[in-house]
Amino acid sequence: MEVFSVLTPGGYTTIQDRGRYGYQQMGIPVSGVLDAFAFHCANLLVANPKNSAVMEITVMGPRLEILAAADLVVTGAEIKMTLNDQPVQTWASFGVKPGDILDIQQVQSGCRAYLAVSGGIDVPAVMGSRSTYVGANIGGYEGRVLKVGDVIKCGQGNRLDTLRKMPADLIPAYPPELTIRAIPGPQDDFFKEGLEVLFQSDFMVSTKADRMGYRLQGPQVKICEGMPKSIISEPTMPGGVQIPADEQPIILMVEQTVGGYTKIVTVISVDFPRVAQATPGDTIRFERVSLETAHTLYQEQLKKLQALENQLSIQ
Repeated sequence: MEVFSVLTPGGYTTIQDRGRYGYQQMGIPVSGVLDAFAFHCANLLVANPKNSAVMEITVMGPRLEILAAADLVVTGAEIKMTLNDQPVQTWASFGVKPGDILDIQQVQSGCRAYLAVSGGIDVPAVMGSRSTYVGANIGGYEGRVLKVGDVIKCGQGNRLDTLRKMPADLIPAYPPELTIRAIPGPQDDFFKEGLEVLFQSDFMVSTKADRMGYRLQGPQVKICEGMPKSIISEPTMPGGVQIPADEQPIILMVEQTVGGYTKIVTVISVDFPRVAQATPGDTIRFERVSLETAHTLYQEQLKKLQALENQLSIQ
């Protein structure tokens, strides 16, 4: 069913789900949403299956003509939007009808927002995922960012009996100064003073920040004398923090497969979405945590999401 006609596409709007797993050995990255928490909540708020495809909106949102009755929600970055020129709240579902105009504007804090529609966005699955990998024109809507004139379809979904709203205490804030928790490794043995510098310094997000990686600017993170500046290329994962030859950290995002630089720390999974919401000029400080702490925080987040799902399902 056709649900949206793109009047203006926004800054960088793509179709994404959780990602494309099992093809990294072929050079195909996971891709998928950068803020998995906002994505998961968006689908919950319109009663979609957990991996339903959404629009990932970066910095500036699209302007859409509504072609069919549906329930929508926008989560993630704080962003202004209007429906037929009337303000609409984020993190709360709302109904639309044919002829409506949804105007999603510029983010006010954070970087990425997620638009979910009842039934999920319907594009062909490629290698088991509807996610867009623009670098190889794979998945999503013709393997590219959206443009004027695109017509987006949605799957069959049930309308909500009662509109849903995210509890205020579970809505993340996106401040310009972030403390990001990380576990040393896997190549932390290449560093001594460099590891201390990383955990004791502030780093600024540079303008080179995208779905592949976030380059940071700050004190040099030096590799121990006598250690090689690079290693044999090996598989990478989102959240790994590489130290290249210029000794400025790069936080790897979702469109990498292998790398030959040492990885000094790994951002824990519950904090990865917060990195994805950072914008150039924001400040990041790393906090050392243990693997056990990372597991505990992850389990706590799963419990909160399960409790939210249970709460919404009985409304």
